Amino acid sequence: MKICKYKFTALLLSLTTLASTNSFADVTGRVVGITDGDTVTVLDSLRTQYKVRLAGIDAPEKKQPFGQKSKEALSDCAYDKTATIVGDKQDRYGRLVGKIMVGDVDCNLRQINLGLAWHYKKYMKEQPESDRATYSRAEDEAQIKRVGLWIEPSPMPPWDFRKQKRD
Repeated sequence: MKICKYKFTALLLSLTTLASTNSFADVTGRVVGITDGDTVTVLDSLRTQYKVRLAGIDAPEKKQPFGQKSKEALSDCAYDKTATIVGDKQDRYGRLVGKIMVGDVDCNLRQINLGLAWHYKKYMKEQPESDRATYSRAEDEAQIKRVGLWIEPSPMPPWDFRKQKRD
């Protein structure tokens, strides 16, 4: 009887651990907050709140040039709208990482097209191949057209800005 009890306890512990592991599928809900140019908060129909980091892009930090404009553009695209977050990954801060679709509009790609975010090539292998190519091409086109942050001669990528801040 003791062995059976231990097996049952082990099984319960395993199931509890599995249930508490955050595994996401696509999430649909209302965008209720915009933190910056690449992070939003979504509330689903069950009133579950998700902090979402936009996949494949990195927007200027708030204290960088174009940081506020990037936040405003993301707000124009998604705030108070129904969005589907396409993604199943979580970052080290517990945020869902995904592509924000508002209707047929890819808000992540829109940020790049407007010159208000970089294609975050460090994580491009986590993107579907089609997004990888589209986002990369969009960044090249924004640079050529000199839109948004690309009007500056040498805009500092946010990952360099964050590193400089830490040093």
